[in-house]
Amino acid sequence: MLFLLGFFLMLLNPSQQSAPVPSASATQAVQAPQSADPDLHDTHPMSEPRNPSLPSLWLVGDSTVRNGHGDGANGQWGWGDMLGAFFNTDKINVVNRAIGGRSSRTYITEGRWQTVLDAMHQGDFLLIQFGHNDSGPLDDTARARGTLPGIGDDTREIENPVMQRHETVHTYGWYMRQYVQQAKAKGVTVFVCTLIPRKIWQGDHIVRSGADSYGGWAKAIAAQEHVPVIDLNEIIARQYDALGQAAVEPLFGDPHTHTSLPGAQLNAKSAILGLKLLHPDPLAQYFSPAADAIPSVMPAEKP
Repeated sequence: MLFLLGFFLMLLNPSQQSAPVPSASATQAVQAPQSADPDLHDTHPMSEPRNPSLPSLWLVGDSTVRNGHGDGANGQWGWGDMLGAFFNTDKINVVNRAIGGRSSRTYITEGRWQTVLDAMHQGDFLLIQFGHNDSGPLDDTARARGTLPGIGDDTREIENPVMQRHETVHTYGWYMRQYVQQAKAKGVTVFVCTLIPRKIWQGDHIVRSGADSYGGWAKAIAAQEHVPVIDLNEIIARQYDALGQAAVEPLFGDPHTHTSLPGAQLNAKSAILGLKLLHPDPLAQYFSPAADAIPSVMPAEKP
């Protein structure tokens, strides 16, 4: 019990493993004004590899990975903006290309994924996390970002009012499969992440994304495509369970989805823990001393 208490305090305490507000030491990024999730036509600058001669770790996902313009607006941060502190950026670039408001579908249909794919090189790495926005409507006039449930080949034809064109909508798994297969074809090592849990309690446990939802579907795609999975949903949920509702409350910058700075730091450390649970972990050679200090032990499950 004392070990577990020390483990959680270590993950939460930024003085023990520095996870500072991100700076140009990890990537070169142009400052952008504060805003909510970028809209369809927002051309705000995205991070680029600091040193093109080095391999790059690319992050692709939604606002839980990179919130807004990655500047802490509204007290909200994504875990991807904290991840660079745990890598030696003299050996690898950490490039957060996640965009708020996107689903596995719209990150592709808006052309965002193609820009990442074009920039990738053999020997690079990719972390993918989607699911928070995939349950939305397929063709509403505000976002039109939903995907069909599951991992099969089901489709639905729509007239997309946002993109103003006809579109064939696929399942969440179909889109996730595109990321994995296309990145692997370029010689990129891919990791599929299950989506971080929302702050939704059932008794004294955080609600998980199970086998018949996005967490389970992400795992199924990783298994089908023979790529590693980082189960952020379970790793983080176990920590929230152990901390309890009062301690988890300040880890969020909104009612249940977007994390504050301490919450994003905890989740970034959880991503490192998830990498360490892989055997082997292809990214271990690039860790910084801050990552070395994170134990490679799955948090205990609360009864």
